[in-house]
Amino acid sequence: MPSSPDSISNPRLRDLFTAGRLPATLLLGAGVGLEALEFYVTTSLMPSMVRDIGGLSLLAWTSSLFVAAIVLGSICVVIRPRNVSLNQTYIAGALLFGVGCAVIGLAPNMIVVLFGRAVQGFGAGLLVTMAYSFIRFVYPPGLQNAASAFYSALWGVSVFLGPSMGGMFAHGSYWRWAFPILIPFAIAMALLAPRGLPAGEDDREPEAVPLPQIALVLTSILAISFAGTADNDLARAGLVALGIIALAALLFRERFSVARLFPVQATRPGHPLAKAYLVMFLIIIALNSDIYAPYFLQTLQGVTPLLAGYIVALVALGWTAAGLSTASFTGRRALYSIVAGAALCSASTICLGLVISQQNLAGNPLPIIAISVLLFGMGAGIGLGWAHLVSLVLTQSDPAEADKASASVNLIQSLGAAFGAAAAGVIANTAGLVTPGGIEGAMRAGFWLYLLMGMFGVAGLLVAIGLVRRT
Repeated sequence: MPSSPDSISNPRLRDLFTAGRLPATLLLGAGVGLEALEFYVTTSLMPSMVRDIGGLSLLAWTSSLFVAAIVLGSICVVIRPRNVSLNQTYIAGALLFGVGCAVIGLAPNMIVVLFGRAVQGFGAGLLVTMAYSFIRFVYPPGLQNAASAFYSALWGVSVFLGPSMGGMFAHGSYWRWAFPILIPFAIAMALLAPRGLPAGEDDREPEAVPLPQIALVLTSILAISFAGTADNDLARAGLVALGIIALAALLFRERFSVARLFPVQATRPGHPLAKAYLVMFLIIIALNSDIYAPYFLQTLQGVTPLLAGYIVALVALGWTAAGLSTASFTGRRALYSIVAGAALCSASTICLGLVISQQNLAGNPLPIIAISVLLFGMGAGIGLGWAHLVSLVLTQSDPAEADKASASVNLIQSLGAAFGAAAAGVIANTAGLVTPGGIEGAMRAGFWLYLLMGMFGVAGLLVAIGLVRRT
């Protein structure tokens, strides 16, 4: 059993940066920050990359492969070879991330870019999973919520830095330099990790590699990811069905298998750990309805592309602000914060559909302000409860499966993001985004998208209420 950090009274966010914890906080935060920054930089640079080296038909793969590789990296933390410490895994993640950046920067075509994205995503999956896996080795229980809130804050910062950084390199072939400049940071992280992070000894029970579950996870993510971009209803329905079947088969296999990806309590529907995972999954699905917000803002509200980008960035800002403001909550306050967050997220999502779906090409500021507030509320709803959900995951699992429980946080988040993006694509396209398209199609799609996606948030709220009663 690893030794837990000494408890502290009245923990505060600034306690993450005391002398004894500062190196670990910076290194773990750097892993999360690199993934978040690279995600937004690459998204903003994709049009420039396609103009320079072609590969428009492969554009969707750049995100899908990256997400799948992140999930695979998260899984590999659980199934890594025996006696491989968390510290060594962190070093491998930093180096792989740097290699992926180098490959993309030198890529002559989109096929090589995809290979680099896969390597980069795998390294990012290791790094982000390490942030949660190291929590129990670095911080006392009172500070673990603050650490999770700090990681969320880094995503909020990256929302603003990523597009700005991408804009600096968006001309001609200058996009290539946006990737190599991150390599020195990755190398520095790998060099500093042996002294800045605890060893994170391998305390797992001996267990076989759950290869069937890994295959089912990847099948589910890839099927769902491409459902949102399919050309017709039949293909979308088939891919969604395949993704759901693969996910159901994963849960069935986990329940009756000796070798598992998730802690054993995660397969028991009434257990707090299973409920915490389910709340995470459902609210992340609801949140990913924001991927269409820039389109509706530009098409229906007359907002410029740049302003639309910054309005949607309020989602991440809301997550960050709410997470930091509730990081010190403990006990019943933390549990009630989860319920309040799920309620705020679902209510904001549903109300957004009523406002954003109205035509406002004249640019009346009142609807735009209302949309901004609701987008902020969606993110704040996640931020109110996310750190406390992570804390429940860490405390409700068996000590022997703590490594598996912490590693699965990033896996659940990635699964929710993939399902949410696909569900948003299916709903929007079915509601008329493409056919009939135009203003009429956008109005119908905007209304039904946020109304139906909000139902996932409502489901998360119901589960959260049951979680509070159970805990």
